[in-house]
Amino acid sequence: MTTKTIRRELKFTQSPAAVWRALATSEALADWMYPNDFEPRVGHRFTFRVPADPRARFDGLVVHCEVLRCVPPSELEFTWVVGEGWLDTRVSYRLEADGDGTRVLFEHSGFKEDQAFHGAEYGWKMMHGKLAKTLEKASGGAALPSPISDNPALKA
Repeated sequence: MTTKTIRRELKFTQSPAAVWRALATSEALADWMYPNDFEPRVGHRFTFRVPADPRARFDGLVVHCEVLRCVPPSELEFTWVVGEGWLDTRVSYRLEADGDGTRVLFEHSGFKEDQAFHGAEYGWKMMHGKLAKTLEKASGGAALPSPISDNPALKA
């Protein structure tokens, strides 16, 4: 069975160490993503608790994850599982210095269902926008000229 992958290139004016802190600390993840019990160590099992949204008739859900790779400040990979295997995917971030800023290669792979794929595309676009704002706030309001780039070369 063929699966789909979301790939994005994100660019931030902050250093790789600053971006890493936003990706690999529970408090920062909760600021731009969801409440969680994340720890940056391989083998750690954690959850993201996605809140309900009654207006969208969404009851909320729990995403079960396990850290598969953690190489500060350059690589983070974890599973992203919803339900009893209904959605069993992987999320990865690869950080590279880019001048004074950071280039981030994001990938969420393993989608079997179109609905889940399209929902995640929308969700990550929203969350990565929040990530940019979290980084801006943490760096004292520095402008982010290009927080998210949907690079066609990175599309699956």
